[in-house]
Amino acid sequence: MHMIIIKKNERDSIDKMLRRYRQKLKVTKQVKEIRDRKQYTKPSEAKRLQLKKAIYKQKLIDDEQKKL
Repeated sequence: MHMIIIKKNERDSIDKMLRRYRQKLKVTKQVKEIRDRKQYTKPSEAKRLQLKKAIYKQKLIDDEQKKL
């Protein structure tokens, strides 16, 4: 995990700086990584969840194709 650095311009308010900080957190996915590290997930369970997610996404795509 890396430290996020946000440079302050002369005209930036605290609110604007916080918005930029939160946006950077989303982009770098650091919050998700921290939450994932709170609890250990076995590799087999991670693969199972990944496969389940892929099947779900493919089902959504197939349903959209059927509608067209």
